[in-house]
Order: sequence, then C-alpha cells, then structure tokens
Amino acid sequence: MQIMLLNSPDWKDYELLDSGEGWKLERFGPYRFARPEAQATWRRGLPETAWREAHAIFRPTGEESGGHWEVRRTLPEKWILEYKRLRFAVTTTPGRHLGVFPEMAAHWDWYIERIQEAKRPVRVLNLFGYTGIASLAAASAGAAVTHVDASKKSVGWARENQHLSGLDEKPIRWIVDDALKFVLREGRRGAKYDAILLDPPKFGRGPKGEVWEVYESLPHLLEACRAVLSERPLFLSLTMYAVRASAIHLYQTLEEMMRPFGGHTEAGELVTREKSKDRLLSHAVYGRWSAT
Repeated sequence: MQIMLLNSPDWKDYELLDSGEGWKLERFGPYRFARPEAQATWRRGLPETAWREAHAIFRPTGEESGGHWEVRRTLPEKWILEYKRLRFAVTTTPGRHLGVFPEMAAHWDWYIERIQEAKRPVRVLNLFGYTGIASLAAASAGAAVTHVDASKKSVGWARENQHLSGLDEKPIRWIVDDALKFVLREGRRGAKYDAILLDPPKFGRGPKGEVWEVYESLPHLLEACRAVLSERPLFLSLTMYAVRASAIHLYQTLEEMMRPFGGHTEAGELVTREKSKDRLLSHAVYGRWSAT
C-alpha cells in the first residue's frame, strides 16, 4: 500500500497564502481570510502586515467549530468563485467555512475522469453533499446524480450553484434527508448506483433529529451503501475530516468492502501547497476505490 498526497494545483480563485502558529491565511477570489488551523505548528512565512490585510478573521469559541467572524474590511454578503467549468457562491458561515472545501478539487477532477472514461450511463449517489460542487462535477461529466444532505439550506445553496454553473438541465435529484435512512430506503426499493461519494461529518443531526456519530454510524452506512451498488460499480470515495482515523484505516475498510469487485484501492491525504514557503498543509484523509 502506498500513501498518496493529493494536491489541487489548478485553482485560480483560491490560494493558501501562508500558515503557522495555529492559523492559515487564504484567498477566496479577491478576499483574504484568516482561520484557525491546529496542524500549522510551524512559524509563519509572511510578515504580520500581510496577515493584517485579511478581510475577516474567524474567532473560535470553546465549542468545536463554534465562533464568529470578525470582519475587518468591506466584504460582500456573497460572491462567486470558479473552478474550471464550475461556478459556485461562497460566503462566511458560522461554522468557519465558506461553502467550499478547495482541497476537494482533486476528487472532483477524479470523478469527472472516471465518469467520462466509462463511456456508459453512470448513476452517482453523493451523501453529505453540502453545497453540491461534487454533484455538479459528476453531472457535468454526464452522470445522473442523487445528492443527499440533511440541511435544507445546504441543498438550496447547491441548487443555486447548479444554476450558476449552467447545469440546470442536468439530471440531479436534490434530497433533504438523513443519509443512512435514505440509503436503507433505496436498498429496499432495489435502487442501484454505479458510484458513491461519502464525505461524512464527525458529528451531525438529520432533518428529524437523527444523530450521526461517525465511529458508530459509518460502519452501518457503508454496509447499506454496499447493498445499493450496481453489478458493475465504477468508483467509491470516502473522505474524513477531524477524526481519529488514518489513511491506512480507510484503505483497509474500502479494500475489504470492494474486494468482490476487483479493481484498485488507494488512500492518502488531501493537502494544499502553501504559497509563502511551499509547505504542504493536510486537511483530511481519504480512501477511494475504482474499477480500473
């Protein structure tokens, strides 16, 4: 097994400008943001004057992901970013994010390549789909996509991104539901998917208060996903943030799950290359399987 580091070098609207001392400085379009980053234990590369140019700083509270944005320079309520042919809206949110995880672009490119190379109809299930950029990437490559997220607001944001990307006519089902409950129902209906995308949170709640706790819930979800795979699945990806799991664990999980189908399993980390000192900042661990 080889641990892979996936970078996303094709961004024009995003940069990791600097990091260090528990923080990261990023550019989203023309605006700069400073956010906490516990893994940035080294010294900063840029002078303090560069950090003072941030349009907003996220000030965390004691709660996990809790806090507020301190806006220092004029910011629009919302603005548009582009990644290749995809366009999507971003804004500051109470959870310190802006509606896009730029390091996921390495996955988006991979999904598009797998779907286009298949040269056959492909049905994709995107669970915990958030603002829909992975769904739009898959749809842009010709897949029929079912997008599931427990947040009505996130699904509405995803539909807006569909319009911004000019993909209104693409076959995307937008579903507000608990991921596990939805997949179990799909299994009972006999629904089948050629590809499944999983980006589960560490903890969350479904639209009816269903509790998601990744270590307890993920094994049940993977079992349910296995039951809705088609006879000739194309790919499956699993990305995990802020958890006590290594790439080795994800590799072994998917290798065992997908062994009856043959194919290839890989695992590693999603990283961003910093502009100031060319360092790599790790964001998440991932595992993914493909038929080829």
